[in-house]
Amino acid sequence: MAEPIRVLVTGAAGQIAYSLLYSIAKGDVFGKDQPIILILLDIPPMLPVLDGVVMELQDCALPLLKEVIPTDKVEVAFKDIDAAILVGSMPRKEGMERKDLLKANVAIFKTQGAALDKYAKKTVKVLVVGNPANTNCLIASKSAPSIPKENFSCLTRLDHNRACSQVAMHCGVSSDQVKNVIIWGNHSSTQYPDVHHAKVNLQGAETEAYQAIKDDAWLRGDFISTVQQRGAAVIKARKLSSAMSAAKAICDHMRDIWFGTKEGEFVSMGVYASGNSYNIPEDLIYSFPVQIKNSTWKVVDGLPINDFSRAKMDATAAELVEERDTALDFLSQ
Repeated sequence: MAEPIRVLVTGAAGQIAYSLLYSIAKGDVFGKDQPIILILLDIPPMLPVLDGVVMELQDCALPLLKEVIPTDKVEVAFKDIDAAILVGSMPRKEGMERKDLLKANVAIFKTQGAALDKYAKKTVKVLVVGNPANTNCLIASKSAPSIPKENFSCLTRLDHNRACSQVAMHCGVSSDQVKNVIIWGNHSSTQYPDVHHAKVNLQGAETEAYQAIKDDAWLRGDFISTVQQRGAAVIKARKLSSAMSAAKAICDHMRDIWFGTKEGEFVSMGVYASGNSYNIPEDLIYSFPVQIKNSTWKVVDGLPINDFSRAKMDATAAELVEERDTALDFLSQ
């Protein structure tokens, strides 16, 4: 059997982690023959809850799960890890300005970036989930200069999955019959879900999404706003944020990093914007279409972009530039 890999999940007593940990421990992410050591990090007040999570993981009797380490100490959590899933962040509280949220999260992700730099393997793959995910990912990366920028990504797969599902439901097919939707930009309400390059399999024939749906008004209107606002709609209905769907998206994202994307398909992922062909400003974590091979992502370059898409892509980039500049101010303080 292979050597166990060390996988860190932060915010591990929270509800996304509760949906996520079982899938990781049973082999859905890193492979059915890959033993796992799970390291669970949370803040001191959450340690009693974390103990309960550890008991449940033990009680699942999962053969791949070799050890579970609960901790509130970064030097324990980040030691020699192969993968880091940074779920924990400061949530936005009522009456809180986005600037205050950014300030609190800069402090968290500066600490975690420094811990990655000091304790983790230099090959570690880091996925940032905690919001504002793109900017938190940028701060973590800047705080871990010895780890390649390409090893950092943020989660826009949930938005990608939402977009696939909306198209599939509209066409009356299952979601695996839809491919190559794109989420551009920020994991926020300015993100741009784009189906200009998507394909839908209708009765065995691959059809352009716009042809398959035949409703341009929906695709340029309600479809986009539904995907952009879906998180808020879930909160309104559940009184809690997306957990099951977020956990599934995390699994999809990390599995693709580990095993690659299917031939001819691309997925959405927030990655470093340096050297892209879409005139997106450098030094941002921006969601692009990517293909992954040998654990290395590559932005799908050269897709034709119409004026409608261009305006949406630039608007979400502008929000990210503003977020970045505010966050870097806090980082330098």
